[in-house]
Amino acid sequence: MRIRVVTLLIGVALAVAGCNGAATPPPTVTIFPAPVRPAGAQDITTMPEPPKDDCGDREASLRPGPLPSPGAMPAGSTMAEIKARGRLIVGVDQSTYYFGYRDPSSVEIKGFDVDIAREIARSIFGDPDRIELQVVDALKREDVLESGQVDLVVRTYSITCDRKKEVDFSTTYFYANQRILVAKGSQIHSAADLVGKRVCAVSGTTSLPRLKAVNPDLTVVGVANWTDCLLMLQQGQVDAISTDDAVLAGLAYQDPNMELVGDSLGIEPYGVGIKKGNDDLVRFVNGVLAQIREDGTWNQLYDRWLLTILGPSPGPPAPRYQD
Repeated sequence: MRIRVVTLLIGVALAVAGCNGAATPPPTVTIFPAPVRPAGAQDITTMPEPPKDDCGDREASLRPGPLPSPGAMPAGSTMAEIKARGRLIVGVDQSTYYFGYRDPSSVEIKGFDVDIAREIARSIFGDPDRIELQVVDALKREDVLESGQVDLVVRTYSITCDRKKEVDFSTTYFYANQRILVAKGSQIHSAADLVGKRVCAVSGTTSLPRLKAVNPDLTVVGVANWTDCLLMLQQGQVDAISTDDAVLAGLAYQDPNMELVGDSLGIEPYGVGIKKGNDDLVRFVNGVLAQIREDGTWNQLYDRWLLTILGPSPGPPAPRYQD
């Protein structure tokens, strides 16, 4: 027992001596987290051609006839096929705040675009919940319509003459303006200040060619969705984001350190995308849009989703029809 006690005391003494000694502390090492580059992000070296307005009035769409009553779709029509299936299938976004985004509290996809689609489902079935939402990347919008994977695309889908060669569009249901989003205090106030800067945009959108047309001396970074752009801007991997003000306002609302700057770089009319040749569905959708303009539903949806980020409603766009 005495031997054990002595051994223990010697161990304690050595430990105390070590603590009181002048041992050199290890060097301080500072490790900064590496910026996370979103999957698929890449510098765009070959810019798509600017959209050509060579189709007359790009916003003109087929004139609607009288809307059938919900649940009573004309026999043999595209709407009757959708009714027989039991649900309307719509391609939407899940990362554009207040237009099509996944609510973290419920995991549901919600927003202005989604509610436009739900009004179309209501007019077919009498029930806005008879709808299946499929998340679609911007680059795949034409593909999912052509293949029949979805009935409609309602996804901040700008109407252009080039796109109208591949798909049909409804009348315009929303107007956006392309602008620039930057971090507050960035010294970027307009497109002229983007010389030598890195600007983020979603691949496949009309924002890309317009950026180069406005200021060719910049680098465009293409990503899969707008929240990827916000991440890169927050981490300093890009200097700005440019797209529709409706999208940018949602990003700024998520991060108050960001702000919209500059004048409009161009107007973007949003339409519902429909498979080429489904004229009856185009006329039906235009009838639904006409109805929600007239009965006040459009303004109700605007106030629900967009009032906070875009201010008071400008009213729904007036339809333009081709005879």
